[in-house]
Amino acid sequence: MNKLVAVLCLLFCSYAISAQELNCTLVINAEQTGKQNQQIFKTLERSLNDFINKTTWTNKIISPQERINCGMVITVTEFSVDTFKASLQVQSSRPVYNSTYSTPIFNFNDKDFNFNYVEFQNLTLNPNHFQSNLISVISYYVYVILGMDADTFVKKGGTEYYSQAKNILSVAQSSGYKGWAPVDGNQTRYQLMDQLLSPSYIEYRNVLYAYHRTALDEMNSNQRKAKERIILALNQFKKMHARRANSFLQRTFFDAKADEIEQIFSGGQNVKITDLVDLLNRVSPNNSSKWSNIKY
Repeated sequence: MNKLVAVLCLLFCSYAISAQELNCTLVINAEQTGKQNQQIFKTLERSLNDFINKTTWTNKIISPQERINCGMVITVTEFSVDTFKASLQVQSSRPVYNSTYSTPIFNFNDKDFNFNYVEFQNLTLNPNHFQSNLISVISYYVYVILGMDADTFVKKGGTEYYSQAKNILSVAQSSGYKGWAPVDGNQTRYQLMDQLLSPSYIEYRNVLYAYHRTALDEMNSNQRKAKERIILALNQFKKMHARRANSFLQRTFFDAKADEIEQIFSGGQNVKITDLVDLLNRVSPNNSSKWSNIKY
């Protein structure tokens, strides 16, 4: 019996250790090229799905049900031989405790995603060596997804993953591809990571934790209390907004959460929302049409 238990434990542990961290669906949209039926796009799509979902990105033991649900859409606008001009939409979510609902965490469109790819080339990450913009960009966003997900469960829990993403960014800066350097714009991979790791924007990460772990995860057991805690969490944006009004990082939060916030406070148990609506209009004016639907 002891031998059987030992064998089962070994099998289980090996399975858990080998299980990967992401459950990602990546889609290649090449309609704008007029060449969408070419086999290279199907090969690339399959290879990238394997790369993301079969790579072990961390040293954590992950069970299959703990894998992070996420999606990526690569929209190819121009293509010639092995050169791709594209954009990348990245989304991730995580389940809410004791419910069937998944809450959006990250929703971002990277408009500067150009790369080279030869059909059937091997896709592997060497974090200390730039191999291709394709591998670097995808790997960078994998670690962003891991970091943001961790931040929703443990306060500042994503730091180790952001550090991995920053390392990829640092190595890629010499490549000449756009999006990695400070001079490349205000809504880039560089700016995203710079703000995620900066003390000037720490409220963003504090809100991720408080909004999800202390509030949304309690929604099923005490809706009123959960709503009040969401309001308290969002109020932390006041300080960040005072220092860095309408920051890129703050906009990424509301790009992911605006619809959810509107829905949460447009039904169910009533809570005081006057100050909340004023805050939302101040820190996220682009979503004012949604905030106007929050009425009691």
